[in-house]
Amino acid sequence: MERKKLLSIQDLSCYGQCSQTVALPVLSACGFETAVLPTAILSTHTGGFTGFQVQDLTDFMARTLRHWQDEGLRFDAIVTGYLGSKELIALTLQAADTLLAPGGMLLVDPAMADHGKLYAAFDADYAAAMRPLCARADVVLPNTTEASLLLGRPWREDCGDEELSALLEGLRALGAKAAILTSVNPDAEHTGVAVADAKGVSLYRHAREKRDYHGTGDLFSAAFAGAYLSGKPLYEAAGIAADFAAGCIRNTLGDDKHWYGVHFEELLPALAAKL
Repeated sequence: MERKKLLSIQDLSCYGQCSQTVALPVLSACGFETAVLPTAILSTHTGGFTGFQVQDLTDFMARTLRHWQDEGLRFDAIVTGYLGSKELIALTLQAADTLLAPGGMLLVDPAMADHGKLYAAFDADYAAAMRPLCARADVVLPNTTEASLLLGRPWREDCGDEELSALLEGLRALGAKAAILTSVNPDAEHTGVAVADAKGVSLYRHAREKRDYHGTGDLFSAAFAGAYLSGKPLYEAAGIAADFAAGCIRNTLGDDKHWYGVHFEELLPALAAKL
């Protein structure tokens, strides 16, 4: 059986477990031939490190896309994460238009904000530029902050059922075929993800862990892509990914030196076994 070929488009933080350094091992463990297209290279991720170095790769990405088009390369799916500029968003749309095989899928994590605020490098124009990419997506995977920004709605830390439905319906009205909201907090003891497609809206919840770690959103997106593109239904794939991310957090609790990411590597065989 021919393996599916996936392309991950996001930044590469050389140290610190996030973006490409978690997407590649997770997607590979799920059985996919995975290519990467970094949008920038960072010496470390930006959460808690100081003096980090950044190399923008906009020109390299444009040249790579032309090369791949000349080579006739095609992918069964493209998975996106942190991009970094409006130019890189436009290039990612170009990649979806030219590199996806017939029937290929686009999964978009519009990584740009959290906890009610845009990341420091972004402004409202960046959020607006992200809308066409999300509208093009087969599945869009924002957290509640990002969904609120995409739809021009005020952010609420604890969304009730009515607000969750409004966000999910808004994302689908934007153009996405399906939407998954992360960082959903239904009550003080639980967290989870809300899922919507043509069949309706569902909430997957699990116990809230004791602390947050960098990179868990990237892990969720990669694990979801691995499960969904393996043929799992949308809701089941979201649940598998949520459980995987939560398990990685539990696997890291107690290791105070490992504040910059989570210990996910030894959990990859269990993830693969579920698929």
